[in-house]
Amino acid sequence: MKILAINGSPKGKRSNTWRLTSAFLEGITAKEESVGVQPLEIETLNIGSLNIKPCLGCFSCWIKTPGECCIHDDMQGVIAKILWADVVVWSFPLYYFGLPGQLKTLIDRQLPMSLPFMSAETESGGHPSRYDMSGKRTVVISTCGFYTAKGNYDCVTSLYDRLCGKGGYTAIFCGQGELFRVKELSERTDEYLSWVQKAGQEFASGGITGETRSRLDQNLFPRDVFEAMADASWGVGESGEKQDPSLVFTRQMAALYRKESWQEHDVVLDMNYTDIGKVYRVTLGSEGSRVEAEPEDGFADGFTTRINTPFDVWRSIASGEIAGDEALMKHLYSVEGDFDLMMHWDDYFGAATSAGAGAGGNDPDAFEGVNGRCGGGNSKSAIEPKTNMLLLLIPWIVFWVVASIDGFWGSLVSVAVCVLLPVLMHRTKATLYDQISGLGVGACSVALLAGASPILVIPVSYLLFGLMWTVSCFLKVPLTAHYSKNSYNGEAALRNPIFMRTNRILTAAWGVLYLITPIWTYFIMQTDAASFVGAINSVLPALMGVFTAWFQKWYPRHIARG
Repeated sequence: MKILAINGSPKGKRSNTWRLTSAFLEGITAKEESVGVQPLEIETLNIGSLNIKPCLGCFSCWIKTPGECCIHDDMQGVIAKILWADVVVWSFPLYYFGLPGQLKTLIDRQLPMSLPFMSAETESGGHPSRYDMSGKRTVVISTCGFYTAKGNYDCVTSLYDRLCGKGGYTAIFCGQGELFRVKELSERTDEYLSWVQKAGQEFASGGITGETRSRLDQNLFPRDVFEAMADASWGVGESGEKQDPSLVFTRQMAALYRKESWQEHDVVLDMNYTDIGKVYRVTLGSEGSRVEAEPEDGFADGFTTRINTPFDVWRSIASGEIAGDEALMKHLYSVEGDFDLMMHWDDYFGAATSAGAGAGGNDPDAFEGVNGRCGGGNSKSAIEPKTNMLLLLIPWIVFWVVASIDGFWGSLVSVAVCVLLPVLMHRTKATLYDQISGLGVGACSVALLAGASPILVIPVSYLLFGLMWTVSCFLKVPLTAHYSKNSYNGEAALRNPIFMRTNRILTAAWGVLYLITPIWTYFIMQTDAASFVGAINSVLPALMGVFTAWFQKWYPRHIARG
C-alpha cells in the first residue's frame, strides 16, 4: 500500500490535526505490519514548505500543453505523488469554515488532472479525470476550534463530495482541536488519539466500524467546559488587558469543575502560588466556578481548602510530569483546611464524554480530569465489581460467635456461611484474603467437628486471622487497601503513596490486635464466660473501627500540612 499524507497546516508537524493524522497512519502501519501481505510506503508533503503559486485560470493545461501546467513549481511533483498513491490523506485545520489558503491553492492547481470535456456524471456538471483514479482511496482529517465539528464542516464536505463523490471518502472531523497541544489534558486527548489509531487499523482492513465512529464523533469535553477553557486560554480580559499566566492557568483549571458534584454548599479553594506571590480564590458553586485574584487587603471570608504550592510545581503536577501524591509526600506543596476536596478531586474536576453519551454527552467516569493526579477521588470503576470486606469478616464473626456457644452446630453454621456467602455476594469482586478466610474458617470448623477442643481451636482462629493481616503488611498491597480503595478512585488509589502508607499502618494495627487477642481468648475459653467470648472480643475491634475511621481522615491531612 502506498500512502500520500498531505499536511495542509501552515504549522507543519506542529499542527494539532497532524497529531490525529500521525495516529491514523500508525494504525494503518500496525495493521499492515501484522498482516505482512504487501509493503507499506508512506510519503508526507508539508504544504508550508512547498512552492505552489495560485492558478492563473488560463487553461493552458487543457489547450496548449494538455495535462501540464504552464507554471513550473512544486505542483508537478504533487500531482505525480497523488497519481502514485493508493491512499491520499488530506490533513488540515478548519480555517474560517473552509480549507487553509495554501491547501485550497493546491487543490485549484489540480486542474491538469481533469479533461476539458463536460461530464454527465453529476447533475450540476463536471469534468472527467484525465487519469484512471479507480481503486484509489481518500481520507480527510481535520480539527477545528469549535466545541463540536457538527455543523461547521459544510463547506469542506461540499468540496470533497464534488471531488470524490458522496460517500467516496473517509472523514474524521474533530472539534476542540486546540486541546491536543495542552499537556494538562493529555489523558483525555491521548484517549481520543487511541481511537483515531484504531480507526487507521480498521481503515486498512476495509472500513471504520460503527463503534469507533461513535467514539470519534464525541466531544472531548462538554460545551460549557470547553468554551470556558478556550476563553481563558487567550490570556486577555474582557477589556483586552493581558492576564498573568498563573491566572490563565487557574481559570482553565476551574473550567473543569463539574457543577453536579456540588454538595449543597459552596467550596472555596484558595490557590496560593508561593513562588510568585499570587493567590487566587476558586469558588465552586451550584452554577459553576468563579475565579478571583486576591485583593491587596486579602479576602474577606475564609477558605474551605487552601493549597500552598510553587506555581511551577502545580503546573508540573497538572501536566503529569510529577505525581501529585508523591509531591505531597515530599512536601513540595501543602494543604490547609478541609482535605476532603483533595481526596475527591476527580469528583470536582473530572469531565469527559463517553461512548454511550454521544456527541456533547458527559460521563464523569470516563476521565479523571486535568488534575486528577493531585489527590484521591472515586470517579472510576463505576460499573466494575467492587471488593467488600463483609465477604472477609462475616465467616470469622459467625464462627467466633456460634462456635463458642456450640462447637458442633456452630461449625456447621460456619461452613454453611462460607459456602453461601459468595453466592449471596456474587456481584462482589473476591480477593485472595476472602478465599483465605473461607479456607481458614472451614479448617477451624472441620477441626471442631473432628473433636478438637474449642479451648484451643477458637484462640488459634484469632491467631490465623491476625497472621493474615500482619503478613499482608509486608506485601505490595496491604489487606485494608484492597477494600478501602473503593472509596478512593479504585485501582488508581493503589498507586497513591499516601493512601498506601495509611492502609499499611492500619493493617499493621489490626494485625497486632488479632495477634494478641488469642492470649486472653485462651483464658476466657476456660471460664464460664466461654460462650460469650465472641461478644467480648468484639469490644476492642469496635473501638479499632472508630480509630480506623478517624485515622483514614487524619493521617493524609497530617501529611498535607507538611
